[in-house]
Amino acid sequence: MKFIIISGGVLSGLGKGVTAASIGLLLKSRGIKVTAMKCDMYLNIDAGTMNPVEHGEVFVTHDGVETDQDLGHYERFIGETLTRENYLTNGQVYKIVLDKERALEYGGKCVEPYHHIPPEIINRWFEAGKKHKAEVVIVELGGTVGEYEGLLFFEAVRRLKLKNPNDVLLVHVGYLPVPPSIGELKSKPLQQSIQLLNGLGLIPDIIVGRAEKEIDMKRREKIALASGVSVDNIVSNPDVETIYKVPLVLKAQNLDEKIIRKLQLKAKRKDLLEWKNMLEKFKKSKKVIKIGMIGKYQKTGDYILGDSYVCVVEALKHAGWYHLVNPKINWIDSESLEGLTDSQIKDHLGELEAIIVPQGWGRRGVEGKIKAAKYARENKIPYLGLCFGMQMASIEFGRNVVGLKKANSSEVDSSTPYPVIHIMPNQREYLSKKQYGGTIRLGAWPCVIKKDTLLDKAYKKYGGGKSNPWYQENPLEFKSKFKVNSNLLIYERHRHRYEFNNKYKEKYEKSGFIFSGTSPDGKLVEAIELTDHPFFIGTQFHPEYLSRPLTPHPIFLSFIESMLKK
Repeated sequence: MKFIIISGGVLSGLGKGVTAASIGLLLKSRGIKVTAMKCDMYLNIDAGTMNPVEHGEVFVTHDGVETDQDLGHYERFIGETLTRENYLTNGQVYKIVLDKERALEYGGKCVEPYHHIPPEIINRWFEAGKKHKAEVVIVELGGTVGEYEGLLFFEAVRRLKLKNPNDVLLVHVGYLPVPPSIGELKSKPLQQSIQLLNGLGLIPDIIVGRAEKEIDMKRREKIALASGVSVDNIVSNPDVETIYKVPLVLKAQNLDEKIIRKLQLKAKRKDLLEWKNMLEKFKKSKKVIKIGMIGKYQKTGDYILGDSYVCVVEALKHAGWYHLVNPKINWIDSESLEGLTDSQIKDHLGELEAIIVPQGWGRRGVEGKIKAAKYARENKIPYLGLCFGMQMASIEFGRNVVGLKKANSSEVDSSTPYPVIHIMPNQREYLSKKQYGGTIRLGAWPCVIKKDTLLDKAYKKYGGGKSNPWYQENPLEFKSKFKVNSNLLIYERHRHRYEFNNKYKEKYEKSGFIFSGTSPDGKLVEAIELTDHPFFIGTQFHPEYLSRPLTPHPIFLSFIESMLKK
């Protein structure tokens, strides 16, 4: 088994995840079996309890693990379904070691971080490779070199490289700023980050320079002189129009060949034809369509952080380019809509061609999301509600159509007389014990789609073959097939604690509310939609997790299609 370690320098968020994913795609295109893994330095066991404004969107795997958003990039680029073995945190490692100590697995030795943590980290890297039968495991180290919490991960790299020098390749990704007052790329911060690596006993094999511009030869020579890495192994990774161009940028500099040669891999001659065809569609997608994202996690001070909803953003791009249009997202803070009149709401949302209400938790900004759903319903604007967005649409319909004036979610108002959204029965006990992490409904669950609904038509028109991820079972949960007659059965990923209250189902149906997706036993509402509307769908699951550039998700494709028809 071979390992490619991706480390970062200068600043976080500079694109290590996209670099790792791009390398994965390049090697896979050469017939090499790869998998990718993210290592977070937090003591959190997983990403589920992290604030999305601080950490970015949580990505959920098919087998139900809440992970860093970089796993979404890996799946989108490599085109494969990852599992819990592909995500590791400092907290997980310490928990494993401490559990072993309690079980006397160390034979009474003094358990020490330096001696016992790195071997456990290395063991997890091997486990990821074995799980996916990979020839090459790409391991991305979160954060930047020099941070205290990451030291033992770098020590694990040193030990693995010392023991298997021909099987481990270190790729260091660093940033070259362009100070406006100077007007040229400055390589000193990258040089210093490499010196920090050297101080940990590591010399990078390949350096990837991230910058706004192409790195010229003069800068490459400076980096080479300071680092001891040859100029040929210094790769430029400038800003591009879309992250999906990065693999081609790296391939143009023969990065795949350099890796194959250094790791002595047996590669086949393949091409990136499908990927290039997708990028050709991107180039042709000139027509702009305006979509309102009514969220509450994107605003931080004076800045908008799209990473809080990165999977939704990418899914819109995939579907838009398929239809040769360019989705432009208008970021709207749901709190800004609260207290506005209907005419004021129209002033805020009137230019939009469609509305998305994405995932969310808690009370804040809820009334603004409900107002957005009402505007979309009354004005026949295409609407897509994702998880929380489905729940908000259900509340709005209950209040203004069914006649349940004070309808709400018990998450928002525990004393509401009409809890049309309520907590799932098994979740009440978790909350009473303050067991928040990893206890919600997670991962891929089966959904039966009602015939001849908008949802049914979307999957049948755009769903493709049974190899697509929305048809793949979760092997850890489901051992038997469901009897669904001739209805369509899909598997979509979830992340929620509350659900539609079946007590109100009959009243809603009489008012024209369609329950277009349910669990196989009919007990859980998975999707809703409205009659007499061009597109109004809400899903309890998260279709955005399964959208990939080569296989855009059917729901997003139908959503974009409805905008073009309108």
